[in-house]
Amino acid sequence: MEILWFLFALALLFGVMSPLVLRRRRGIRPVAPGSPDAADPEAYGFLRQEEQDVRLPGPDRDLLDVLDVVQATQDWRAASQLLKGTEAEGEIRWQRVQAFAGAASLELAGRPGAGGAWLRSWRAEAPKDPGGAQVYAEFLVQQAWRTASAGTEDFRVILEEARSACEQAGLLAPGDPVPYISLLAVARGLGYSHEEFDQVWAKVIDRAPQHMGAHLAALHYWCEKWHGSREEADHFATTAAARAPQGSLLAALPLFAVFENRPEFVVGVDFYRTAVVTRAVAGAMYAVHSARSDDPMLAHVRHLLVQFLMCSERWEEAMRLLVRVDGYVGALPWTLSEDPAAAYTVCRNLIVAGYESNGGSPAALAR
Repeated sequence: MEILWFLFALALLFGVMSPLVLRRRRGIRPVAPGSPDAADPEAYGFLRQEEQDVRLPGPDRDLLDVLDVVQATQDWRAASQLLKGTEAEGEIRWQRVQAFAGAASLELAGRPGAGGAWLRSWRAEAPKDPGGAQVYAEFLVQQAWRTASAGTEDFRVILEEARSACEQAGLLAPGDPVPYISLLAVARGLGYSHEEFDQVWAKVIDRAPQHMGAHLAALHYWCEKWHGSREEADHFATTAAARAPQGSLLAALPLFAVFENRPEFVVGVDFYRTAVVTRAVAGAMYAVHSARSDDPMLAHVRHLLVQFLMCSERWEEAMRLLVRVDGYVGALPWTLSEDPAAAYTVCRNLIVAGYESNGGSPAALAR
C-alpha cells in the first residue's frame, strides 16, 4: 500500500492530524490545538466528515431526491421516470445508473435477503424497461466486485450472470452505451482476450466516442494489474487525450493512468514531481479549466487532482479545488478506502495545514 494511505490510517487511528507528517524546509509548522496558527477547515466553509456524501462525486439534486423517495417507499417508478428523461449518450445517465445500482447493493449488504427489494420489483414488474435492465446489470457487476474475491468461483458466477444481463439491457436500448460500459467491467473480471475486449469497446465508442466514464472503465482493463501493461495503459490514455476535442475531460485521462499504475510504495514527494506525473497533472489541470462548468465528470477529475496536488505540495492549487468538491466524496481516490469520507477529510485537513503554513488564509483564498 502506498505510504500516503498508511499516513492516512495513522491519522485516523489517533484521531488527530499531525502537521509533522509532511516535512520540508518550508513545510508545515507544528501547532498546539487551539492556537491561533492551528488550521481550521471549517473556517473555509468545509463540511464535517459525517456530512460528506459518499454516494456521488458531485451534486445531482434530481438523483438524490429520487433516491430518497425510492429508498423510503421501495417504489421503483420514480427511478424509472428519471432515467427515461436522462439523455442516453451522456455521462449523467451512466452516473445515475451506477448510483441506483450502488444504492441497491448497499441496501442488500445492510439487510441481506431484504435490501434492494425495489430493484427486484422493478425487474419483475417492468421487464422491458431499459432503465431497470441497465440498473440490474450494473447491480450485478457491483455485487461481484463488492462481495466476491476476483478469480473465485462466486466472482465468476456473478459476472456470468451480469454478462447476460448486460446483453439483455443492450437489446432493450440498441443505441445506449450504458449496458456496454457495464460489460467492460465484466470483461475485465472474466479475463476477456484483447480481441474480445476490443469488440465490446467498439460497441461503446460507436455509441458515445467521447464518453469519459467509458474510457475510465476501459482504462482499468489495460492496466498492468489486470490484462495489459503500463505501456498499454499509457498508450490508451495518451491516445484518447490527444484525440479529444477542445473542452473534453479526456485530456485528464493520463492522470488516471498514472494513478492506476503508480508504484506500490511511494516515499516523499519525488515521485509526484517526476516528468510523467507533472505532465499528467498539467493535462488534467488544463482539462479542468477548459471543460464546461456543468460537465458531470468534472468532479471526478478534481477529486483525483486534489490528491496529486497535495502529494506534490502544491497547497494553494489543491485548496482551490477543495472548495469546489467538498461535500461529495464518491470518487477516486477516496472510494478505495472502506471509509471514503474519513480518507477525504484527513487529506483535506493536511492540505489546509500545508496551505496555512505557507502563508495561506481564508481571506487570501477568497481573492
